[in-house]
Amino acid sequence: MAQVTIRINGYSYAVTCEDGQEPRLTEMASEIDRRISSIKAIGGQSGESRLLVLASLLLADELHDTKAALDMAKASKPAKPSSPEHNARLRRIAARAEEIAADLAES
Repeated sequence: MAQVTIRINGYSYAVTCEDGQEPRLTEMASEIDRRISSIKAIGGQSGESRLLVLASLLLADELHDTKAALDMAKASKPAKPSSPEHNARLRRIAARAEEIAADLAES
């Protein structure tokens, strides 16, 4: 496992990830940092926890909209059966996201 130090809102967090995933993790942290910066530009300074909650809500809203658009696209096309490899990859991604969230919560 690799370890990456990411910066979000001026704070450093040491996070572990699978080898080779360091650039992706850094990219995700940069996206969160960009969202926090935009929240701060609109509403001024808030506590660290509040900024992270608001950034999470913005990401969740975007994810919800994306899922809704995907559901509409699926409804217009016949569904393809998922391959076992695809399902396994999705499970690994979900597990990794939970690990990252736990690491951030510990920091």
